[in-house]
Amino acid sequence: MKSDVEIAQEATMRPIGEIAAKLGITDDELELYGKYKAKVTPETWQRVKDRPNGKLILVTAINPTPAGEGKTTTSVGLADAFARQGKKTAVALREPSLGPCFGLKGGAAGGGYAQVVPMEDINLHFTGDFHAITTAHNLLAAVIDNHIQQGNALDIDVRRIVWKRVLDLNDRALRHIVIGLGGKAHGTPRETGFDITVASEMMAILCLATSLEDMKKRLGEIIVAYSRDGRAIRAKELGVTGALTLLFKDAIKPNLVQTLEGTPAFIHGGPFANIAHGCNSVMATKYALKLADYVVTEAGFGADLGAEKFLDIKCRFAGLAPDAVVIVATVRALKMHGGLPKAELEKVDMAALEKGLANLTKHIESIHAFGLPVVVAVNAFPTDTPEELAFVEEKCTALGAEVALSEVWAKGGEGGLALAEKVAAAAEKPSDFHFIYDTAQSIPEKITAITRTIYGGEGVDFTPAAQKQLAEIEALGLDKMPVCMAKTQYSLSDDAAKLGRPEGFRITVRELRVSAGAGFIVALTGNILTMPGLPKHPAAENMDIDESGKITGLF
Repeated sequence: MKSDVEIAQEATMRPIGEIAAKLGITDDELELYGKYKAKVTPETWQRVKDRPNGKLILVTAINPTPAGEGKTTTSVGLADAFARQGKKTAVALREPSLGPCFGLKGGAAGGGYAQVVPMEDINLHFTGDFHAITTAHNLLAAVIDNHIQQGNALDIDVRRIVWKRVLDLNDRALRHIVIGLGGKAHGTPRETGFDITVASEMMAILCLATSLEDMKKRLGEIIVAYSRDGRAIRAKELGVTGALTLLFKDAIKPNLVQTLEGTPAFIHGGPFANIAHGCNSVMATKYALKLADYVVTEAGFGADLGAEKFLDIKCRFAGLAPDAVVIVATVRALKMHGGLPKAELEKVDMAALEKGLANLTKHIESIHAFGLPVVVAVNAFPTDTPEELAFVEEKCTALGAEVALSEVWAKGGEGGLALAEKVAAAAEKPSDFHFIYDTAQSIPEKITAITRTIYGGEGVDFTPAAQKQLAEIEALGLDKMPVCMAKTQYSLSDDAAKLGRPEGFRITVRELRVSAGAGFIVALTGNILTMPGLPKHPAAENMDIDESGKITGLF
């Protein structure tokens, strides 16, 4: 089997204007970035905004394992399958971050014969959206320090500046740093640090904004620091909201590319799901829904993180409701959740499979708790046996979830036709979509609702530091917003080692952060980090480019 990058490089891409025409987008509504990438202009939205929405299909997954699940691959293959059935289809995905690209994942544009292309461009600099976020974020950081240097008219408490700097790379050495050394001319010494760009509140704002004007308003509401008397200081008080916004004049426009089979693909925004809200932009999703009859989108990591935030945060802000949810699983990953070591996943172990199925079962229950129909996509591996596949189908059917084998990695859209039929049927079923919590509830009540309903835990505890932050947030009147949980992706609990379906656990919140511009409270749990580190052998070690510009090692 050829590598993902080899398959992508051999693809015959169509000019992006031809792809856009499938959705009725004209050449005048495109801003070209070469032959195969374009941004879609706001004029398109003005033309289509009053149309009825197409069907919205959310793709999520079980908790990820090293065995692999294939959520993006399934999303792309499902969209291609819909297109093969003659449906006017688009897929809406997140942009990959350079951090995991050079770190552990090596890329995030699908896999096998279910990919979005140009794969190398999408995984690297693409259209510069992440650079715009990085620059705007760091401009605000520089303005804060300059304000203090120039007299500190806002009386900023230098010990309580909450706006760090960001970089779109995994660099653990930058988590905790000291700046301003070298004397009076070089600033005020203080402790700070870096987060990864995808954890920036500006990334969340880009993905939740409905227009450039809405983005400007949200950027101004960002809380950057607190004064010495405890007042929250917002970005708009520094007088640079306009400058920040102009850096997003192009980044805010959705990007259009294509799948290997020529299905239109909107790829825009990319907040992580374990430390941010894990969904592509509201604008890209809304454009797609007005232009296509079926829109396939995904949310990061498992349903406990990405799907919960998609439904409780993105759908709440955007006024959206999915018509069906697909949960991706593999027999291999389920056996790993059942305690089987990675080296032994090819052997049949029905006991491990049954135990691991508890993880999938919980995610099915969670989506049902939102009032939505579920289809389980079993991502096929050559080592899967008929006995194992039948057992998975039997268990899921008993829970009221349809099951389909997905072979899109090997066969592209053809391998997703059976899945597409079941998803289309599920999307026609009546649903009772509702949120897990009401924003008027207290922060502890909201986190408890997520913990009990989505994670299957008993409750939540707050460290003394988090309790102090909670009291301050409540005193400032900022507690009536959705909650964005920052939690390990590997477990339903906040302990990455607890696979399967742990029981009797409690979630510990160690820090609360206010993202007033994005419009939510971030609750950090366990040992979750907002600046990842590189693994022992980063994917970057395997990457190269030759004199002709051909890239290898990107997967």
